[in-house]
Amino acid sequence: MRRRDFIKVIAGSATWPLAARAQQTSKLPIIGFLGANTASTQSQWTAGFVQRLRELGWIEGHTIAIEYRWAEGQFQRSPEMIAGLIQLKVDVIVTHGTANVLAAKQATSVIPIVFASAGDPVGDGLVASLARPGGNITGLSVEGPDVAAKRLELLREVVPGLQRVAILANVNNPITLLQVREAQAAARTLGLELNTLEIRRAEDIEPAIESLKTGVAALYLPLDPLLTTNQIRTNTLALGARLATMAPARDYVNSDALMSYGANITNAWRRAADFVDKILRGAKPADIPVEQPNKFDLAINLTTARVLGLTIPDKLLAIADEVIE
Repeated sequence: MRRRDFIKVIAGSATWPLAARAQQTSKLPIIGFLGANTASTQSQWTAGFVQRLRELGWIEGHTIAIEYRWAEGQFQRSPEMIAGLIQLKVDVIVTHGTANVLAAKQATSVIPIVFASAGDPVGDGLVASLARPGGNITGLSVEGPDVAAKRLELLREVVPGLQRVAILANVNNPITLLQVREAQAAARTLGLELNTLEIRRAEDIEPAIESLKTGVAALYLPLDPLLTTNQIRTNTLALGARLATMAPARDYVNSDALMSYGANITNAWRRAADFVDKILRGAKPADIPVEQPNKFDLAINLTTARVLGLTIPDKLLAIADEVIE
């Protein structure tokens, strides 16, 4: 073979796989992913989702494509972002947070929708029932019964003589309002006074915390994307105000909250990948029951406790899933 012909053969063999891969990529199933927070804030959750997909054989860029969008806690943007994903002809939409899921539901009754977390899927009209979702939506609920009572009980065990607690409530989020009602009922049962601090945007967090009167010793944070996106600032302000913070997820404790008690959100995202796997293999969302959390994690930040002058009881340290020194 002449050298010139040999070079042509080598060049052809090098470019053919690239062309084949480019053609293959255009046919990959597409996941439309709408995060309620910023990419950095929920990076651990997203990583858990992508890793579980990989374990199931869906490798991003090879056997699956993922189109990411981020609401950054500004849910007025969600309908536009969902519309953009629909225009891309995605095969399934994955999102979380009631506002995002409702936006997806209103936009399409055809494309399957998986929610990685929602507070009250039935009450908010996302699904007909947990066992038989119906329609094109299914996913995971991350709030369980009596969670509010457990969080307040934990605060009372850690904060001596606790009488007054403040709850930071994003009144634009319907699931937050439900969590507030549950916390209020639990507080009455426990003989605690619960002060509600209403917020609607990130700029409201600082003045809300600064408005607290003396006597409030703890801050209760509902599970809400606005607070998750701004968790570092919220925890810093709470610490400056000498407030013992009870958070809904262990990520907050890594950002200096005192404690968290709630479903493992990263695990919920991994389970959401299982839902996507079933749908891409032919299952219908209507036939996949909504799952509820079966394990709740307790995380404690001892550094924050020392700053607040609090001593964590040994019995809590013994049952904690994570203790940060």
